[in-house]
Formats: sequence, C-alpha cells, structure tokens
Amino acid sequence: MRPRIRQLLFDFDEVLAKYHHEARIAFLGRHAGCAPERVREVLFASGLEREYDGGRIDTATYLARLGDGVGKVIDEATWIASRLAGSRADPALLAHVAALDASLPLAVLSNNGALMARAIPRVLGTAADRFEGRVLCSGGFGLRKPDPAIFTAALVHLGWDAGSTLFVDDSFRNVQGARHAGMHADTVTDLRSLRRVLRRFQLA
Repeated sequence: MRPRIRQLLFDFDEVLAKYHHEARIAFLGRHAGCAPERVREVLFASGLEREYDGGRIDTATYLARLGDGVGKVIDEATWIASRLAGSRADPALLAHVAALDASLPLAVLSNNGALMARAIPRVLGTAADRFEGRVLCSGGFGLRKPDPAIFTAALVHLGWDAGSTLFVDDSFRNVQGARHAGMHADTVTDLRSLRRVLRRFQLA
C-alpha cells in the first residue's frame, strides 16, 4: 500500500532547472575583466563556495572574498545575475509542477548559500507562486545534503512530517540521506522521471 504523501520537497539544480556551471563562471569573468580560470580558482578551488553553501561564512564575507579574489566588487545583484545566467528552467516541467493539486504544499531544499533563495524564484518564474516562502538553502542550516540532519531541520522549519513528505533529487546520495531521515525519496532528473515518481506516489 502506497504512503499518503501530503507534501513535496524538491531539489533545485538538475531537477527544477539545469545548472550550466561554465555560463555562470563566464558571466563573472566578464564582469570582473578576468579569465574564467581565475573565477573558478577563487570560487571552487579555494573552497569558498563550499564554505558559503555550508553556512560557515555569511553573505557579506563570501561576496567580499569573491570580489577581492577576482579584482572587482561583486554585489548581491551581480551574484544573482550570474546565477541566472547559469540556470535554465524547463518550461514544460515547471508547468507540470504548477498544475499539481493546489492543496499539495511544495518546497525547495538546495545545497546553496543564502543568496540562492533570492535567485531561485527568479528562475522559476510564474511557478514560483507554488513555492512561496518555502525556498530553503543549505547555508541557512549550516548543513549540506546528504546529511540526514538537514532534512530533519528543513522539515521542522516547514512544519512537515517526514512520513508524509516526498523528496526528489538528481543525486541518489541525497535521496539516501532523505530516506535516512524518514522521508520518502526518489531520483528525478527530467520531466519524464518526475512524472514516473509522481505516478508511483499517486500525485499525478
């Protein structure tokens, strides 16, 4: 007998939108007037992005270190613009999500720093209305998926019960983390796989 799912939690990158890493790096390189390799070194090779995603540094510190590293001030608007440059939503998938039963609460849990909570609704467009006030990022919890603790913290924040919540992510490691937290979870990478999972849990 299938469980009764009352809430649906989504990963963001590679589920609700495709993330084009190099497009984001190129945007920041053009803004700063430096080579993409320098942006990549400052953000990723240094561990800066992972620190921010894990909530170990705040937004002001993150942006200051990024700007110092690339040689030009990176403000919040520029950072968000760079993330939008690297994110491409699937209109058909978002239309399918927006058409789900209006009584089914939807939320996002993404392995990103706090600024991403402002970028995600911009990528989602009109579908963002279904996620109003429920876009969560790992930086806000000081944890990262697949740690089961972040799923528990997210559920507490949302006021949701693990046993009636379905989580979907492109990473099976994250799916396993959610299952360890008592949630139902499955892998989704595109509209076809999303439809398959939703049918399995009688949500579509």
